Amino acid sequence: MSHYSTLFSHVLSQIPRHDFENLVRQHGADRYTKNLTTWNQFTALLYAQISGLESLREIESAFAVQAMRTYHLGLPAKICRNTLSHANANRDSRIYEGMFYKLLARCRDLTPKHKFKFPNPLYSIDATTISLCLSVFPWSRIKHKKGAIKMHFQYDHSGDIPCFMVMTGGEENDVVAAKAHFKLSRDSIYCFDRGYTDSKWLRRISDAGVYFVTRLRERVSYRIVGQHVSWKGPAKGVVSDDVIELAGKGRENYPRFMRLIRYYDKEHDKTFEFITNQLKLPARTIADIYKSRWQIEAFFRWVKQNLKIKTFLGTSENAVLTQIWSAMCYYLLLAYIKYQSRYAHSLYYLHLVIKAGLMERLSLLDTLNLNQNRLNRIRDGDLQPFLPFA
Repeated sequence: MSHYSTLFSHVLSQIPRHDFENLVRQHGADRYTKNLTTWNQFTALLYAQISGLESLREIESAFAVQAMRTYHLGLPAKICRNTLSHANANRDSRIYEGMFYKLLARCRDLTPKHKFKFPNPLYSIDATTISLCLSVFPWSRIKHKKGAIKMHFQYDHSGDIPCFMVMTGGEENDVVAAKAHFKLSRDSIYCFDRGYTDSKWLRRISDAGVYFVTRLRERVSYRIVGQHVSWKGPAKGVVSDDVIELAGKGRENYPRFMRLIRYYDKEHDKTFEFITNQLKLPARTIADIYKSRWQIEAFFRWVKQNLKIKTFLGTSENAVLTQIWSAMCYYLLLAYIKYQSRYAHSLYYLHLVIKAGLMERLSLLDTLNLNQNRLNRIRDGDLQPFLPFA
């Protein structure tokens, strides 16, 4: 990398370019392209994600102002907003979806194990909805004259990264999407909320040799068969640990036994009821597994607050999907840099530092070596005096 390269070019160098070009060839995306290649488009989208730009005009102006510092990126002399808009609308978004999984594979080679002692992989499943203006995005229509798109995630607690994502219409039921798209990994533990508690879905999970942890839905009929063999009386918040079987139609769909664990949360003064087909782990561990599900909620909050997935650069479905997949690629890119360098601080601080020095002649190593005192100054937008320019 050139001594005069910017921090942005160092970030881009972390992307497996060979894999990206293979995806471009696979979809024929650069066929008949004269100016803005797919890599140039991806570069512009990442720049917009990191910088927080919200319109094509802002992107065009930013690259025009930074022209003296972007020549080494291989970009055309001028990025025209109309050309970028056409690329977003017409180049297949599956290129960026494929890039997401290429980056995921690199991240998973570096991520630490989850905090629990059991060896089973631990995942959370959940979905979040992005509201869209129906008059601008007519393809996103749902009931009540509204528009939306729903992002369904499988979240890996080893490394705190999304390991699977699928996007559907806003009206898509969570369980229906899970049945249609999610691939279950044998011996893994899947945690999800009551919205996914469907007896047929639970049967499918058990038949695949997979464990589930979820909350008991209200008005579900069941019969207590007896106490679990490990039960020795109330301890550490666990009120009871029973073996149950579903009744009625639920029994037909799920004819096996499961555990019903009642747990009292002293902090919120509330009793929770968890069900699981995992018969070996302690009851308190089952409660802690469900409690760890808050991490996917924190992930949703981080993504919506720090990535540009609520305002879009195009109105077509392909343009929206392209922007969302590009945003998720940036999230994995941050995770990869963090785990590869053993960065001690959060992804949020890493994102802030990269954003502040994006087009400066600053190496990635210099950026990661900023200490905590300098990081605290970022909150006040006062990074400039501390950047060790080449």
